[in-house]
Amino acid sequence: MSAKLEKLSSLLTEIFGDKVISLVVDRGEVTLEVAAADYLAVAQTLRDHADLRFEQLIDLSGVDYATYGDGSREGLRFAVAVHLLSVSHNWRLRLKAFAAEDQFPVLDSVFPVWPSANWFEREAFDLYGIMFSGHPDLRRILTDYGFVGHPFRKDFPISGYVEMRYDPEAGRVVYQPVSIEPRENTPRIVREEKYGDVGHG
Repeated sequence: MSAKLEKLSSLLTEIFGDKVISLVVDRGEVTLEVAAADYLAVAQTLRDHADLRFEQLIDLSGVDYATYGDGSREGLRFAVAVHLLSVSHNWRLRLKAFAAEDQFPVLDSVFPVWPSANWFEREAFDLYGIMFSGHPDLRRILTDYGFVGHPFRKDFPISGYVEMRYDPEAGRVVYQPVSIEPRENTPRIVREEKYGDVGHG
């Protein structure tokens, strides 16, 4: 681990203490996980503390841990991963928090801390169904307003639940159950008989 990452890790441990659920340094990246109840307060401190100064939110994304790895993982299902940049100190951090409930996942909005979270949180709501308490305008951003479900959830069918088409008799767009048969897409790889053999030309 570089001296820079070691310094950041020790600062995070010192500042947040028992609020740290996990602190992982892997492949030159630092990931700080906190509880949903501490998420907003930690975000505020990350931005305002003189030794941290994470002024910029680069990205925020939802994550669905259903069927993660070999499927044997236990724990909460939905999380948010926030990628932060400190211009002042020239370091980066991933902040992660799991929603406390799987049935109705909710986290505090970090929009008041970093306004750039606005559309990212709307995307995580639209695609994963994660609600953000305190968001000023939480509505779908990528799917149609009448869309049912959240398409990036791992239990959402590949072909969806409904399809839409223009009905010339009705003179409007209509929704109907999906008419495509569910199927498994398996890529087919075709290679020459001695592909990869040394000396084969």
